[in-house]
Amino acid sequence: WDNADFSRGVGTTFYQEFSTLNTAKPPFVRDVEAKVRRYLRSSYSAAWTLKITWEKAPVYAARTDTRKTITYQAVLTTDGFRSYILMLYQDRGMQWDYTRLTSTNVLIGYT
Repeated sequence: WDNADFSRGVGTTFYQEFSTLNTAKPPFVRDVEAKVRRYLRSSYSAAWTLKITWEKAPVYAARTDTRKTITYQAVLTTDGFRSYILMLYQDRGMQWDYTRLTSTNVLIGYT
């Protein structure tokens, strides 16, 4: 993740919390559980999930170009014992010109 710049009124950030302990699980939470099970090959039942979305986020400093934006999400989830994060990026969504960033050694994801 790099410095997104919302100072020009372009893009937004929002979140949605899902507390699913002893309640019916919405399709989104069931999808998160399925991804955790598939990627980690273990049983998993979410008790709490938080979805954070950065939508049409312009790169810092937005004063130079607010047309090239990206949309991405972080999904945090826990069963009360184990916690996971899913980092989701829009397909072909990296619109920032990475050659204009302070550091050009960029990756999508985390280490």
